[in-house]
Amino acid sequence: MSDLKAWLKQRQEEVDSALNAYLPRKNASPKTIHEAMRYSLFAGGKRLRPIICLAAAEACGGEYDDAIAPACAVELMHTYSLVHDDLPCMDDDDLRRGRPTSHVVYGEGIAVLTGDALLTEAFLILADTPSNKRYSTKDYLEEFAFAGGSRKLIGGQILDLEGENKPLKKAQLVKIHEAKTAALLTSSLRLGGMAGNATPKKLQALTDFGMNTGLAFQVIDDILDVTQSTEKLGKTAGKDENVNKATYPSIVGLDASRKEAQRLTRKAMKALDAFPGKKADRLREIAEYLLNRDY
Repeated sequence: MSDLKAWLKQRQEEVDSALNAYLPRKNASPKTIHEAMRYSLFAGGKRLRPIICLAAAEACGGEYDDAIAPACAVELMHTYSLVHDDLPCMDDDDLRRGRPTSHVVYGEGIAVLTGDALLTEAFLILADTPSNKRYSTKDYLEEFAFAGGSRKLIGGQILDLEGENKPLKKAQLVKIHEAKTAALLTSSLRLGGMAGNATPKKLQALTDFGMNTGLAFQVIDDILDVTQSTEKLGKTAGKDENVNKATYPSIVGLDASRKEAQRLTRKAMKALDAFPGKKADRLREIAEYLLNRDY
């Protein structure tokens, strides 16, 4: 695990360096929007999605340079979704990654435009992904747009909003999180695999791994929301319960939620049997790490 933590830190630094190079300078005109974009993007965070994008590419025989553009693109999409998610008209939160949220610092109008700008910039960066024998720029753009669109990420947010103050069943909650959380994580893996020229079999394995790891990630998030402090999480603890939002613990209880996360992680690990030898070991280590995290 110590080796994994060192590797994660190295990858995080590499992703941050690439993001810094891709984004317009802080003082580029108009200064306010570029400052706001950088404020939210460089507020911290695990960089999970770009890291697993890079790991998926490596598992398929690709190189860092093949996958860094999609890796950065998915981080921009993720950050845009957080900026919008925190808005008063959405989840209405004033803390993210241990810092005041975008709308608290810059106002709601700038925060909306910041999210819009981050998402638009993501497509510009993604277009920089080199084509290979199996996948073209068009394939990357289609994958990315579908994951972020009305049938996945945005659709999941809609279902989440509509589910507030309602007694949801587990199946309904799973549907929300398949779209809102697991879809982008899965697309990160698929984009990495595509950048690594993945065979159809390996791309499907990454898809299965991503959906199960994404759902396990959300279950753990729900558990941490009711078991950890605001200081530990870097965001407002207990927020879901305060706004009467359905979560895994509220529907099935803490013990059953932990067992569900373990079951999903085992299923994710099984999907990686499609990779020979130690090719996917980093992905296995990441799944185990995410299962046992405490923030």
